[in-house]
Amino acid sequence: MTNIDTRTALISGISGQDGAYLAQLLLQKGYRVVGTARDAQMSTFGNLERLGIRSQVAVVSMAINDFRSVLQVLDKHQPDEIYNLAGQSSVGLSFEQPVETLESISVGTLNLLEGIRFLNRDTRLYNAGSGECFGDTRGAPADERTPFRPRSPYAVAKSAAFWQVDNYREAYGLYACSGILFNHESPLRPERFVTQKIVRAACPYCSRQPGSTATGQPGHSA
Repeated sequence: MTNIDTRTALISGISGQDGAYLAQLLLQKGYRVVGTARDAQMSTFGNLERLGIRSQVAVVSMAINDFRSVLQVLDKHQPDEIYNLAGQSSVGLSFEQPVETLESISVGTLNLLEGIRFLNRDTRLYNAGSGECFGDTRGAPADERTPFRPRSPYAVAKSAAFWQVDNYREAYGLYACSGILFNHESPLRPERFVTQKIVRAACPYCSRQPGSTATGQPGHSA
């Protein structure tokens, strides 16, 4: 580990709402922040622009489902901390693109874990999990002891990633953990998500211009 004043954080999935806000927080704490995208030259990083921090973040191209690409980025930038927020993030879309969903979430997480193990540096990993992993709780509230019953390709991929992190922590002694995230909103939330769809549909009613919207598959977040 380096001194906190020069610590480097790598954020995969930095273009999303969570990645952008996390980058802002880490910059305020004095971190050097590196963000990844599949094609950094073509990505606009609009959320970083909206927060006024685009020029303070180093952005690099990384295909998270390609181990060689992940390894090259980790070796070059030598992050002290990795925040894995990347992957296909729509539950509804995961039914149409199950292979891409599994590769970007489960394989992507595995590549990061294996890259840390291969390089043998003191790198810490945080992996963004999902409340979707709990699936059908039969009406009961979920906590850390609730069994996973995933009900979508997205939830299956997130569940696999969760257990990969658990396994690498126990088997190889990595500092790796997962956070189980439920729906959370912000002004940076993309319009394809259900809450933004509802807000967009409600606005015409407030201005006396009735409209309608399709929210996607019932019971899912998108």
